Amino acid sequence: MKAERIMVIMAHPDDTEMGCGGTVAKWIKEGHEVRYVVCTNGDKGTKDRELSSHRLAEIREYEQLKAAEVLGVKNVIFLRHRDGELEVTQAFRSELALLIRQYKPHIIVTHDPWRPYLLHPDHRAVGFTTTDAVIAARDH
Repeated sequence: MKAERIMVIMAHPDDTEMGCGGTVAKWIKEGHEVRYVVCTNGDKGTKDRELSSHRLAEIREYEQLKAAEVLGVKNVIFLRHRDGELEVTQAFRSELALLIRQYKPHIIVTHDPWRPYLLHPDHRAVGFTTTDAVIAARDH
């Protein structure tokens, strides 16, 4: 089997492991090259009032790197947009299209923006923007 380049584009640190971590581990074991793109910095989502947003983002980035390492993923790109503030914009599409052009993945995995459970706005924005970015990236 020929090794594929796979790009996983997700909204938050931990989305990949929660959504398709087993599949990523299988792909790595099969010899495929997997690259993550994490779009937000994960600076929201704690009940600890003592923890600053900045510190939470640092912790979540570190945890994401460690989780990727466990699965065998060697390349993680952090875009560091604010958690909860992603929107479908030309600038965001261009940012993702550039990464897609550079990496030239055979497979792209992202959020399903129409999935009826937990319609998180960041997940929808990443799903729609990734789809648009694929189309934009193919033209160059």
